[in-house]
Amino acid sequence: MLALTIADLTTAEDAIEVVERKGLGHPDTICDALAETLSRNLCGFYLQRFGRILHHNVDKALLCGGCSTPSFGGGTVDAPIAIYLAGRVTLQIDKNVVPINEIAIEGSRSWLRSNLHALDVERHVQIRTLLRPGSPDLKALFSRDDRTPRANDTSIGVGYAPLSALERLVLAVERYINGRDRTRDHPAWGEDVKVMGVRQGKSVLLTVACAMIDRHLANADEYMREKSALSDRVQELAQGHGFDKCEVGINTADAVRSATFFVTVTGTSAEAGDDGEVGRGNRVNGLITPFRPMSLEAAAGKNPVSHIGKIYNILAQRIAEDTVNLVPGVNAAHCLMVSRIGDPVNRPSVLHIKLSTRKGLRVADIHQHVAGVAEAHLDQLTSLVAEFVDGAITVF
Repeated sequence: MLALTIADLTTAEDAIEVVERKGLGHPDTICDALAETLSRNLCGFYLQRFGRILHHNVDKALLCGGCSTPSFGGGTVDAPIAIYLAGRVTLQIDKNVVPINEIAIEGSRSWLRSNLHALDVERHVQIRTLLRPGSPDLKALFSRDDRTPRANDTSIGVGYAPLSALERLVLAVERYINGRDRTRDHPAWGEDVKVMGVRQGKSVLLTVACAMIDRHLANADEYMREKSALSDRVQELAQGHGFDKCEVGINTADAVRSATFFVTVTGTSAEAGDDGEVGRGNRVNGLITPFRPMSLEAAAGKNPVSHIGKIYNILAQRIAEDTVNLVPGVNAAHCLMVSRIGDPVNRPSVLHIKLSTRKGLRVADIHQHVAGVAEAHLDQLTSLVAEFVDGAITVF
């Protein structure tokens, strides 16, 4: 029997809203991406070689920034970016040894090549692995011969729906910058992007940091033209999301008089002085939202079979979204899930949903419908694992 509680949710709009997103080339996002890539590649190898996903949690990546000398027309990377991939993995079954360094390093290089168009992976990055076997108790828990996996942590997952207009705008800005044809459309725009949106009443302030790439800029005038083009596009996106009163700031730390600009060699601040770590960036919905329910869990790199820090954050988000989309009369939903280590993954110890409904509709009247939505997701955990392995789910 599903232990579900439902309560009322107050959705009065706050006078102030703050939303942040760290883009694809931000050092924290790079760490999330490499950890998740390693988990996916491990899952693929384990399935192909052993017919099942083996125990692993590789959610401890660290990026130590390098040193560089950017210059209009083209600068240099003087000391490479150092990336450390750490965590727990199954290294051997009987006499079958897992080529862990090859999987970790080559997978990371492939992601970097595909996603950071100005980065020379061979020259600008050094990747080191610190991957060790897991503890006997957690490996034994993972390997229990049960029909349903057992939670390997006592943890929390949260989700909410729908996104606000500002949340959708912040996502749209970063996705536009990093979703373009990078070699053809504004190649000077790097992938290291951060968008901060602040709404006060109906007015919005968007601050966008975008690392520019020096070899695509002859001088400061060209740099300023690229900033202007980006500002114009962000303004258009803001208007398209219903914000006519939107102030846009691009690379606001620039100082023209002292010729200080956000110019890089590689398109990421990881080249010089900015470090990164798994779990310090976006939550699983792609945003950092201090006025919304959030978990501090680092979802990237955790195994998709039994680690609640990954599974429940995605499940909670989907339960909230489907409750809004499928249950008539529901305007908004928050979902909280808590696991207990050793319990079946599909039976959380707490599943609590808060609902905002149309006037006159009591949450008690839709309890059964909401419970059906939650049950359906809990019953589909096998397909959820496949989505993680296939890369159909983004956790950052």
